[in-house]
Amino acid sequence: MMHKSFRKSAAVATAVVVVATLGAMTRASDPTENTAAVYMIADLSDKILYVHGTDSVGYYDISTGKDGYPTPTGNFKIRKLTWNPSWTPPDSKWAAKKKPAAPGDPKNPMKVVKIFFKEPDYYIHGTADVGSLGYSESHGCLRMAPDDVMKVGMWVMQHGGQPQEENWFMRLIHSRNEEKVVYLSKPVPIRVQP
Repeated sequence: MMHKSFRKSAAVATAVVVVATLGAMTRASDPTENTAAVYMIADLSDKILYVHGTDSVGYYDISTGKDGYPTPTGNFKIRKLTWNPSWTPPDSKWAAKKKPAAPGDPKNPMKVVKIFFKEPDYYIHGTADVGSLGYSESHGCLRMAPDDVMKVGMWVMQHGGQPQEENWFMRLIHSRNEEKVVYLSKPVPIRVQP
């Protein structure tokens, strides 16, 4: 595996081409929506999530689906987030002996927020297993560091028509046991590419 700093440098160098392609694709797909300047790209090979807004650009390390549990690729729209998510084990062999976990439960693998890109089963979420970032270690979702997924969740809400003051997020995150579902009035496009 490539060294992470080299991987990031190579990914940033290719991001300009990818960003231009997605921007053109978004404009062509629905000319009535003003989303061309706001979108995300999850690059599965580089294990990086790019965010591009009218006033911001950033990138974050992610973990992707491992063999047998691939992350779906394609063009999607983020329409919903769940802050302080609970966890219900999926109906899958790997989770057969797992138990549900409430928001804030140390055994809950969902940290901070779930950002749905292909409902109901695929989303971006925070993880306590930050050592998995940069590798294919998930069961199909995109994992992020808790601080990073919080920033991305705030960004998605701002650009998705549901902006909140920072203290709204701080109160919610510090409550840890209050699950909060937010529906976006302006879906945010995301491209998940191999």
